[in-house]
Amino acid sequence: MKCALIALSNPEAQVAHALARKLPAADVFVHAKVTLPPPPGCRQRRFSGVLALTAEIFGRYRGLVYIAPCGVAVRAIAAHVKSKLTDPAVVVVDAGGRFAVSLLSGHEGGANNLALAVANILSAEPVISTTSEALKTVIAGIGCRRGISSRRIVAALKAALKEAAVDLSEVRLLASADIKSDEAGLLEAARQLNIPLRFISSAELRDTTRSFQHSEFVKAKVNLPAVAEPAALLAGRRTQLILPRRACQGVTVALARENCLWSASAPAAASTALTAPKKPSRKARSSSATRRT
Repeated sequence: MKCALIALSNPEAQVAHALARKLPAADVFVHAKVTLPPPPGCRQRRFSGVLALTAEIFGRYRGLVYIAPCGVAVRAIAAHVKSKLTDPAVVVVDAGGRFAVSLLSGHEGGANNLALAVANILSAEPVISTTSEALKTVIAGIGCRRGISSRRIVAALKAALKEAAVDLSEVRLLASADIKSDEAGLLEAARQLNIPLRFISSAELRDTTRSFQHSEFVKAKVNLPAVAEPAALLAGRRTQLILPRRACQGVTVALARENCLWSASAPAAASTALTAPKKPSRKARSSSATRRT
């Protein structure tokens, strides 16, 4: 996907440059006040106003990544939004590179996939709010040996799902360690299954306090405590393992489920909301006042 990376300040330009190194088809646009020089080979252009820039490039790129506040991006694109079938994918990243928000054209335009790709590069949190994705609750953590085939990965995943009595349609993400980001078999398996693949940084895998089975084999090979279980746990929110790691022909799979509905994670609050007395209608209040007088 040909993308435009749009940055308004030096910290935001740093994020744009980091993305440009991994997105070779991307063009970088930085505000005139940015003083940070571009890295070698970076296609960079300056602009003076984000509204005018957006009007110029909105129809020229399939993806727009604003490294800027969400409000800036919303105001910039507002006049140009027409249809989810034709609008470009729009993703917003904060200046700290912590979140990648799928803002516009999530499914049809590819913003969900673009947000995940950006998040994988930055080790950021992808924020995807489309209902069909948000209500999928299972994350499959996958570890594998180098050079493993996609066929084996898919077979191991399906065996794990069968054991856990989970349907493939419930899987929101595949997750692995960032050291596997160039693993051809894993990338191909995600493509065949049409399931997004998220990579968790090695530092996060080492530093997490979540409870999981450590692997001496993985520790000796890649200096990580494990891959499948912590990746499954860390790739989502409010996760809990529903199937510990299972090893099959060089592939390890673990399944975690997200407690994705807020009401399910806060039953007391939900119960209060459901049982709270209803405010009387205006008619009822008027009738009561008449009776009192």
